[in-house]
Amino acid sequence: MSRDDEVRPFRIDVPDDELVALRDRLARVRWAPEPDGAGYGVPTARVRELVEHWRDRYDWRTWEARINSHPQFTTTIDGTNVHFLHVRSPEPDAFPLVLSHGWPGSVVEFLDVIGPLTDPRRHGLSDDLAFDVVIPSLPNFGFSGPTPDTRWGPRRIARAWATLMHRLGYARYGAVGNDWGSFISPELGRVAPDAVVGVHVTQIFSAPDAGLEPAQLSPADRAALDGWRWVEDNMSSYSHVQAQQPQTLAHALSDSPAGLLGWNSQVMDGLDVEVLLTHVSIHWLSGTAGSALRIYAEEDRQSAPDGPTTVPLGLAQFPNDLPAIRACAECAHSTIVSWNVYDRGGHYVAHQAPDLLTADIRAFFASLLS
Repeated sequence: MSRDDEVRPFRIDVPDDELVALRDRLARVRWAPEPDGAGYGVPTARVRELVEHWRDRYDWRTWEARINSHPQFTTTIDGTNVHFLHVRSPEPDAFPLVLSHGWPGSVVEFLDVIGPLTDPRRHGLSDDLAFDVVIPSLPNFGFSGPTPDTRWGPRRIARAWATLMHRLGYARYGAVGNDWGSFISPELGRVAPDAVVGVHVTQIFSAPDAGLEPAQLSPADRAALDGWRWVEDNMSSYSHVQAQQPQTLAHALSDSPAGLLGWNSQVMDGLDVEVLLTHVSIHWLSGTAGSALRIYAEEDRQSAPDGPTTVPLGLAQFPNDLPAIRACAECAHSTIVSWNVYDRGGHYVAHQAPDLLTADIRAFFASLLS
């Protein structure tokens, strides 16, 4: 194995002076004036509340220790550093999964499902299916750090994941994704169809065609189309900025933890405050607050897919998330074999309803491996 192929043990150990510097910045926030009325973005009162919790009550060392309780590694793939958790199951013949998070998330997104997936017997589940899990920090995110070059869109990340899984000795595996992971995982099925047994996602981002007539859709798809349009009209400004001018915004987010907190929290409603602050802390402490934005621009700059997804695809859809329009999804993905809609959870379902997500992942791969 060459030096670049080496898999190196890793442990998070943020220096004390960085934590002191963060608290000092949070004690000296220059607050933006706020107009009367709602509808102008995340309210100052909300950001003040989060800043005060981050400064006075949040304990990074507790979360650092929780992440460090799992085996972590780094390796170099395609010229960039990749950090990942690699948790092996105690069960024999465990099936490997690679799980991909999104923005503004981190590997912390999947902490609550590691135990049930890898050690089902200990969590009151049947031990006839268990998984080894590989959870990478996306390039430009968290402890993978900023990449030395550009063009790290979902397809290039998928190729890196194929290299990573091969390097770890896995010839066949499954892919699981949320948010940007729901882009990356189907791409992994495209770039490594002989290795990827199936792809499980929590969103299918198949945008409605401009000429789509609601009358042609089922009632469920008409409701999903209305939801899609509402999100586009009311909640998508961040994605346009990050796709068009990520570096312009990066200057502000890399310099101001309060600004980073305000910006990232706009899409993290429903998360426990400690979890929210852990994701934001990772972006701040790893120096990736600005570089993590680039994936939006890189996705727009990558070429069109080489072809449709050819491996089995399963969707688990949760409330308060961008809804999938099945008629559009089936045009983009002809191999959808599982489509389940739940009445609790949310966009960060691995935090909000880990039991539902675990059960859906287990059922999906059990159907493919039986």
